[in-house]
Amino acid sequence: FLSSTGRLCWVLYCHGGGCRGLLPAARHWSNVPFLTVPLARAHGKSFAHRSDLRRAKRIVVKLGSAVVTRGDECGLALGRLASIVEQVAMLQNQGREMMIVTSGAVAFGKQRLRHEILLSQSVRQALHSGQNQLKDMSLPVLEARACAAAGQSGLMALYEFNIEILVTNLDFHDEQKRRNLNSTLHELLRMNIVPIINTNDAVVPPPEPNSDLQGVNVISIKDNDSLAARLAVEMRADLLIALSDVEGLYDSPPGTDDAKLLDTFYPGDQQSITYGTKSRVGIGGMEAKVKAALWALQGGTSVVIANGTHPKVTGHVITDIVEGKKVGTFFSEVKPAGPTVEQQTDMARTAGRALASLLPEQRSEIIYTMADLLTEKREEILSANKKDMEFAVNSGRMPPPLLKRLSLSSSKLNSLAIGLRQIAVSSQDSVGRVVRRTRVANNLELEQITVPIGVLLVAPSRVSHARTSIASGNALLLKGGREAANSNRVLHELAQEALSIHGVRDAIQLVSTREEVEDLCRLEKMIDLIIPRGSSQLVRDIQRAAKGIPVLGHSEGICHVYVDHEASLDKVIKIVRDSKCDYPAACNAMETLLIHRDVLRSPMFDQIIDMLRTENVKVHAGPRFASYLTFSPSEVKSLRTEYGDLECCIEVVDGMLEAVDHIHKYGSSHTDVIVTENEETAEQFLQLVDSACVFWNTSSRFSDGYRFGLGAEVGISTARIHARGPVGLEGLLTTKWVLRGDGHTAADFSEQGSMKYLHENLPVAPSLHGQRTSN
Repeated sequence: FLSSTGRLCWVLYCHGGGCRGLLPAARHWSNVPFLTVPLARAHGKSFAHRSDLRRAKRIVVKLGSAVVTRGDECGLALGRLASIVEQVAMLQNQGREMMIVTSGAVAFGKQRLRHEILLSQSVRQALHSGQNQLKDMSLPVLEARACAAAGQSGLMALYEFNIEILVTNLDFHDEQKRRNLNSTLHELLRMNIVPIINTNDAVVPPPEPNSDLQGVNVISIKDNDSLAARLAVEMRADLLIALSDVEGLYDSPPGTDDAKLLDTFYPGDQQSITYGTKSRVGIGGMEAKVKAALWALQGGTSVVIANGTHPKVTGHVITDIVEGKKVGTFFSEVKPAGPTVEQQTDMARTAGRALASLLPEQRSEIIYTMADLLTEKREEILSANKKDMEFAVNSGRMPPPLLKRLSLSSSKLNSLAIGLRQIAVSSQDSVGRVVRRTRVANNLELEQITVPIGVLLVAPSRVSHARTSIASGNALLLKGGREAANSNRVLHELAQEALSIHGVRDAIQLVSTREEVEDLCRLEKMIDLIIPRGSSQLVRDIQRAAKGIPVLGHSEGICHVYVDHEASLDKVIKIVRDSKCDYPAACNAMETLLIHRDVLRSPMFDQIIDMLRTENVKVHAGPRFASYLTFSPSEVKSLRTEYGDLECCIEVVDGMLEAVDHIHKYGSSHTDVIVTENEETAEQFLQLVDSACVFWNTSSRFSDGYRFGLGAEVGISTARIHARGPVGLEGLLTTKWVLRGDGHTAADFSEQGSMKYLHENLPVAPSLHGQRTSN
């Protein structure tokens, strides 16, 4: 067992001889009834959703033979075991009750017996055979029970105390032994100890057919899978985590071309899957694991089967599962009414390809229809939004700027409809547009044309993202927040109704299941681009989680306005007020005001401060600004702060070049502004500042796709590849190369070939791609 001090110890319980005396046989736990029918368990049904696993109090962790043993099958994987023990200890320190079912004796014994067999050969045999032949010498097949008998003592010797809980079928079928075992385990848990249980492989009978697994009344202890299931049911565990050497359960044998990992498995699905070969070690296989898992599930214990051997995830696989993350296969008795998010993504990709192949006029017709539906269904939309607003207000957790963003009105819907009609006109030549044409050789012409990126994930989502995805021919997954559930549902139905006029209804999917955004970020084979829309913390979390999917966005909007000593007073007041006060929560709002030192003691500075005071802007002093003042405002904690409210930092710089250095050091490469009447200074600032948007004598709030005339904005990117700054329709497109030839081969252009490269640039003409209809 794992003691409260973190040390591993073992407790002995075997079915013969004097070992039984180590258990408190006389103590009976009247409040812990022994049940032979799992469905009658008192603690209730299993968890319906992964997110509920956070509430698991009593957890059984089953370590498969492949997890415990090394890759060469000789000896234990001690580093892996140490990592698993750390996770178990962490969960135990959170107040959870942990139990471990583990193997190891057979592997340890196999190592010992192989060593003994080699040593038992005579020196003459070893010398005669030669070193190389000795290495390759075949060893006899070692029977598992003999290995267990030889390895048990060595396994115990690894730990400070040589006591272990060993069980067989008889220990569960005999009422008195079950009571003793149950009593011991409960007492250990009460003492904040993690028991480690193992089958007594040295005396266990050979495996028999799984006839008893056809029902739910009994389950024989044939291996550690069945032991873990039986133990979880007997101890009323909330969760059983079965770690093996595969990622989880697949719909076909892992390694085959079409095999897909099942995120969730339901009892009625077992007829639709096939099983592969057994683990490289141990006596169980995936079929045995599934049957044991289903038996435990019927008994009220949730089950997750996951990979415990992968070096990149072993260090956090158990804690990830308990946190509800999408790891392995989760067994659930509650099947959702709609498709899974994986199925939704497949549906979106298929329909998205059909959307991309439509004529430009057809995509525009879909967008026009959306605009008409916004007007026709205005009352329904506003009614749904009213429910969301009431819920948000009553919860009291949403700040006023976000409430304003959530709220819909007739004027907002009118603006959305106008924007939809505008983009329907402006986007017709977006998909299939020829970017470049090259005559590679005679009758060999190359074109580079624009195409959709594929499947986009936007979180949290808005209806404006639907219009840009349709216009660009992209499929779209919308992950809305709970605070906008009613509004999103109605708007999604509206979008799908419009898409239906050309048979591409499924191109836009609303993810309404309980998947967290972080779980969606793991679908790197299904999602092509993530566009986060929300707080800087949300963007950072998505960027951290989406290791295999590009993320278009910015983690922070730390925008600067630099007031030069040659600035116009009227322009300064207007620009600073608008940059900070127009919409303080926006990512393009000013967060730091940089003041030339010569402005500091001038009437201009006094008027700037008066304006900020009138607008109720809280000022934080930068270190240098604070040094000039006898009584300064609160000194800023960090010059790299995004306030997102009526707050800003003021700092003093010696000139334009120092302002540039400050921006590069503390900014987020979003939007930065200079206010000056000196054109030379302004142009130098525009050239030197390395941000996505750099302005002269304008408000930072102009950093917006709509204001730039992009038709609509899907986000603002501070990345340095693909798209940068406000991202409109063009940012949702990529390109592909189309080469048209007439039997050309690469050999034709070799030294012995008859053709020569021309590489002539050709005029860009309208592409025929957009004029082709889908098959």
